[in-house]
Amino acid sequence: MKSLKLISSAIAMLICFVSMAQERTISGIVSDETKQPLPGVNIFNQTAKTSAATNFDGQYSIQAKKGDLLVFTFIGYDSQRQYVQDSNIINIKMRASQQTLNEVVVVGYGRSNSEYEDRSYARAEKRKEKREASKALQGKAAGIQVSNNIAYVAAPSQNFQMPRESVSISPKNEPIYIVDGVPAKANQIARINPNDIDNVSVLKDKNATSVYGSKASNGVVVISTKNELYKNLSEKELDKKLNIIPIPAQPTQEDYDAFVENAFESPKTAPLSTFSIDVDNASYTNIRRFLNNGQQVPKDAVRVEEMVNFFKYTYPQPKNEHPFSINTEVSDSPWNSNNKILKIGLQGKNIPTENLPASNLVFLIDVSGSMSDMNKLPLLKQSLKILVNELRSKDKVAIVVYAGAAGMVLPPTSGDEKKTIIDALDKLQSGGSTAGGAGIELAYKTATENFIKGGNNRVILATDGDFNVGSSSNSDMEKLIEEKRKTGVFLTCLGYGMGNYKDSKMEILADKGNGNYAYIDNIQEANRFLGKEFKGSMFAIAKDVKIQIEFNPKQVQSYRLIGYENRKLRPEDFKNDAIDAGELGSNHTVTALYEIIPTGVKSDYLIAQPDDLKYTKTETNSNNYTNELATIKFRYKKPDGEKSIEMVQTIENKSIAINKSSDDMKFSSAVAWFGLKLRDSKLIADKSSEAIVKLAKQGNSNDGEGYKAEFIRLVETSKQYN
Repeated sequence: MKSLKLISSAIAMLICFVSMAQERTISGIVSDETKQPLPGVNIFNQTAKTSAATNFDGQYSIQAKKGDLLVFTFIGYDSQRQYVQDSNIINIKMRASQQTLNEVVVVGYGRSNSEYEDRSYARAEKRKEKREASKALQGKAAGIQVSNNIAYVAAPSQNFQMPRESVSISPKNEPIYIVDGVPAKANQIARINPNDIDNVSVLKDKNATSVYGSKASNGVVVISTKNELYKNLSEKELDKKLNIIPIPAQPTQEDYDAFVENAFESPKTAPLSTFSIDVDNASYTNIRRFLNNGQQVPKDAVRVEEMVNFFKYTYPQPKNEHPFSINTEVSDSPWNSNNKILKIGLQGKNIPTENLPASNLVFLIDVSGSMSDMNKLPLLKQSLKILVNELRSKDKVAIVVYAGAAGMVLPPTSGDEKKTIIDALDKLQSGGSTAGGAGIELAYKTATENFIKGGNNRVILATDGDFNVGSSSNSDMEKLIEEKRKTGVFLTCLGYGMGNYKDSKMEILADKGNGNYAYIDNIQEANRFLGKEFKGSMFAIAKDVKIQIEFNPKQVQSYRLIGYENRKLRPEDFKNDAIDAGELGSNHTVTALYEIIPTGVKSDYLIAQPDDLKYTKTETNSNNYTNELATIKFRYKKPDGEKSIEMVQTIENKSIAINKSSDDMKFSSAVAWFGLKLRDSKLIADKSSEAIVKLAKQGNSNDGEGYKAEFIRLVETSKQYN
């Protein structure tokens, strides 16, 4: 008998061991229908009764064995069920729920003598089976449309305040929102973690107006959280807790340089097209801010090349002594069917972090009164902390600030003294006027005094650009920064805020100061530009990079450069080493697009060319160069060099149909197309948002960060604003 018990025990242990051995880690990414990663999705192993959740990038991992059933649930989306098979990777695409608010049963408002007596909001009768909050919120009713919990609300609420005993006016067709007894706005409701929600109630008709008055004619959405997380908070406190940056309803005194888009030119009368590269992408993030806020995008805020260059493309690394590779492709124009698009792509060499030179950085921070808003100095300080975390012991940072005057708040400090640097940032407060010129003078003086030969010497200017003391006009800024450029110190401009944002000054400073320019609209953008792309943003591998292209008139009737209006150069500037041009960072990509009208094609965009000229007739060459579309030349200097190096490449006269072109060609063309539409270009025949989305989706690959999927969403939502 004893031996039988031992055998049974051994068998049980063996079964347990085998069962444990079968269990393994299942991981994957959960995304929505546009391939955007979804954070906060709940994954429940229905067999083993264990659970997990996705992180900010939509990634998850959970222990399971073959045959286990995984259930994926998320507010606003239908649940997905997936059995574990042989693969250890299970990626899930969530689909938006079609459930609507009309299906939520609501019981009228009433006061209770219980512990909740003092609460001025309604409670629905508990159902026997508690429904997910997502089913209550998903869909449309009385103006609310919630697609997920990341603030993608159809019509953002205008700012309003509602005292405990009264109700102010709600926007047209939008209900009143109450969370834990606190009046809330649509964008606040959308940011609440669905896992924190205890109960959702909807009051309609008399049940709403009897409590909240006629202002509640569109209904009231009442949410209570499990631990009353938001009870007794003011509107600003609620914004802060939900990490929401308040925004004005409309831009007020923002400043953008006006420019006219490039026209078509003939290679017979304008044989050379010359321009400086542009790695800036501030225009795209600024446009994103407008669209996310439901605002009209100012025409002159749209710089098409900066939109295209926000995205990264899959160009190969250079294989020779030059710091970048050159890649060209010709395909059909998606907006003018008879035309062609020439894409020129540069890929900067990826320098390993350990081989990067030491950095001498000066943070030049605007602490004037205009920087008090949450999306200015507070966001700025959090942004620079991301950069500080990238620094090494051989790097050093100084902090210069300016308001009515300029001053140094931190002398050059080693990058491994992160606490000291962060403490100095935390102490900064806003107030006073804006002496930007004085700040620039002191920052460059500090950088020059601590100059590292062969190192990365750079001033990082963080401001809303609203200079109003001393040298402050655009021409003053241009003269000042051109003088400072001679020191060999590079410049990075970080733009913050809205309402009085001065984009024109920021662009001038970056363009004329051996610099780059980014607009930081949220902490995620700060993390991208100053964290994930730190090397490309902060370490130049080539400067004064110029491009000059000569089109073959045998193949090209007319051409135009798309974007780069503020970066065009005269033909003679190409070989003039005194002329400034753009810098290229480690692993950076730069893309330029030309639209071409081939020979023999009839076009409304052609400029009539006189055919009876005596002295400017083009002599016929015995060599027709029939296999060449164009010849392209590049000139660049090493970061510490003064003499340019030239590269030459011929572009073959070979076009690929757009449906067979590379994903890079499709996506970059879609982005340019959208930019031209936002600028209301008179040179595009097709302005269909649906067509732009279709092309962008065809080119959406290598989108691990979700930026391309976000672009597609912006195009889809922009139809109601533009």
